Amino acid sequence: MRTCFSSCCFVRVVAICFVILGSPMAPRATAEEAGSIDWPMWRGPEQNGISRQTGLIDRWDPEGENVLWKNEDVAVRSTPIVMSGKLYQLTRNAIDTKREGEKVVCVDADTGKILWENTFNVYLSDVPAERVGWSSCVGDPDSGRVYALGVCGLFQCLDGETGETIWSHSMSEEYGLLSTYGGRTNVPVVFENLVIISSIVIGWGDMAKPAHRFLAFDKNTGEVVWFKSTRLLPYDTTYSTPTITVIDGRAMLVFGSGDGQIWAMESRTGRGIWHYDFSRRGINTSPLVVGNRVFAGHSEENRDGLSMGGLVALDGTLTGDITETGVLWKVPELRIGKSSPLLVDDRLYVVDDSAGLYVINPETGEQIGRRTKLGTQMRSSLLYADGKIYACTANGRCYILRPDEDKGVKIIHRVRLPAGDEVHGSPIVYRGRIYLPTTGGLYCLGDPDAEIGVTPAPPAPRERPVDEDRTPAYVQVVPAESLLKPGDEQPFVARVFNARGQLLEEAAAAEFFADTGGTFQGSTFTAASTVEGTPRHVGVKISAKVGELTGGARLRVIPPLPWHFDFNDRQVPITWVGARYRHQPRDVDGESLIVKVTTIPKGTRSQCWMGPPELHDYTIEADVKGAISNGRMPDIGLIGQRYTLDLMGDSQQLRIRTWTPQLGRMSETVPLKWEPNVWYHLKFRAAVEDGVAVLRGKVWPRDQQEPEAWAIEARDEAPNTIGSPGLFGNTKDAEIFYDNISVTPN
Repeated sequence: MRTCFSSCCFVRVVAICFVILGSPMAPRATAEEAGSIDWPMWRGPEQNGISRQTGLIDRWDPEGENVLWKNEDVAVRSTPIVMSGKLYQLTRNAIDTKREGEKVVCVDADTGKILWENTFNVYLSDVPAERVGWSSCVGDPDSGRVYALGVCGLFQCLDGETGETIWSHSMSEEYGLLSTYGGRTNVPVVFENLVIISSIVIGWGDMAKPAHRFLAFDKNTGEVVWFKSTRLLPYDTTYSTPTITVIDGRAMLVFGSGDGQIWAMESRTGRGIWHYDFSRRGINTSPLVVGNRVFAGHSEENRDGLSMGGLVALDGTLTGDITETGVLWKVPELRIGKSSPLLVDDRLYVVDDSAGLYVINPETGEQIGRRTKLGTQMRSSLLYADGKIYACTANGRCYILRPDEDKGVKIIHRVRLPAGDEVHGSPIVYRGRIYLPTTGGLYCLGDPDAEIGVTPAPPAPRERPVDEDRTPAYVQVVPAESLLKPGDEQPFVARVFNARGQLLEEAAAAEFFADTGGTFQGSTFTAASTVEGTPRHVGVKISAKVGELTGGARLRVIPPLPWHFDFNDRQVPITWVGARYRHQPRDVDGESLIVKVTTIPKGTRSQCWMGPPELHDYTIEADVKGAISNGRMPDIGLIGQRYTLDLMGDSQQLRIRTWTPQLGRMSETVPLKWEPNVWYHLKFRAAVEDGVAVLRGKVWPRDQQEPEAWAIEARDEAPNTIGSPGLFGNTKDAEIFYDNISVTPN
């Protein structure tokens, strides 16, 4: 992480009309609350796209009218958040340079001045640069901290005042987050002491198969509290932000999943409550929860296979599979796949993917008025504030609409953004101003003479008192996931919940057990130095017994370098993240090895990781062989310190890279002729020398002497300084064989 502060972050802030340097830019507030209403997550404090503030604009012009400022250095594709006068946004960094990556930007909400930037590299990802900054930040008003997930899976907890990283996780290397070309990146949510994030995860052990999985971290420490999934083998990645809510007295998360279902999970435990089978592919909109009803849409294939898209209202009070029992009404073939629903005054407003606005009776699903054509593409969600609906299409058409009893809506103002400016994020409200994120810059819109007020929000739904049910029903073991070295100690806690997911106690009398890899003294696990006399990479199942109930957790014990894997045990190492689903042990010509197979759907081009992401300055090498099929060869790679040495089959090249679509950011390529069905030895060394990453690689036939010279060398002045060793492989056409993998310190 590199953090840049105040005076070094001068920005192009276009000040329009009335702005005088040093003058207060916030409109006058007539209610004390006007200055204290934060927008800490992208759909607002009520998670429904509604602001209770009044005195907002009913017209504007990008060239001046009611534009308080525009910051062209914060050109974005996602939705900002605001807390305590500071606006936070994920976006691209150092575009089209050797230092290009991603950053969290903090902007003064009054002036548009950048206060700090937290910049970080994009590594080991197929996300194109144009989709960087896909996710939105989430803020925690209690602590002032900000949480952000980058496109490559770097998840950070930041100090909202300074931008310093408090804790972080590399979600791909540690847990198996899938970072794909589509760029879909989920948005974290904060609930009580937890910050919760999800993605398609292809992990280790019993999580080796892909699933849409949720990780709940302790928001203060970064410790994993729970780790749960929806159905295995989802079709899609997804970016449906969970709605944190209470339905029928029970706290839950409601979200669209990569498996095509709408799910409800207990917020504190991750246990599934109900699920509704909605689509053949992943769902990207965020469900809207009003009372006990859940409204959701999608634009993919329906389960009947005969139509696309749908809008549904569900009864959120049920449990289990509610596909047949939970539907209040359903409108098929409405393709509501990008823009999340909005409900105002007993009318449901939805926009389809081609920017057609529908007004729906939320009781019956019947359409009110005619479809209002706004444009051709819609990605942002609607905002309701001060009696008006604010809408912006992807191609830069912006509208201010007013609900109409007969027609559904009435357009009161429309404007077109400058040519080329697009809107993928959603407008938000703070202190009587609208902040509009566009690819041409961030706008702050407001009337300097308006009287700003705040109307009270309806009371939030409440859980039933925990004393109504003091019966233990579930044991949660924390931390749910750990990574230790031999000799490390890890304390555990057993928490007991009732059937509604409410905490009853931390069980002081819990009994803890480990199936291998170490011993317990009370509630503290100590990782063994050796297993059967040898340092081993071990997956450990932890269990805690409280009365008749038992809960579980997992951990890995990974020894320090050096490592050597000869696969004579005929196993893909259980501790490798992302490996066991895509690789198989095999005996070939009397040699035990592993094979990356061609038969795994959507897994033929993939990565896996062997250990902790904190490792650095090491050499990874392996015996490798590529098959050939229909004249096509695979690509075989070693990963070191977040760089890849790629032996490319069809192009007959050797390449070092870190971010596949952005080879201009950092890469070196040399021609190298190699043959199929021949064993080679591949060697890759990563180091940081005088602040620069220096990468060196070589390859030679296994039955020959190692050449003295490196075949390829690369340097990176924006270095990845740490990273787990791992493997890369592209077996779309032909298999890859690995043997005798070693990792040694330089």
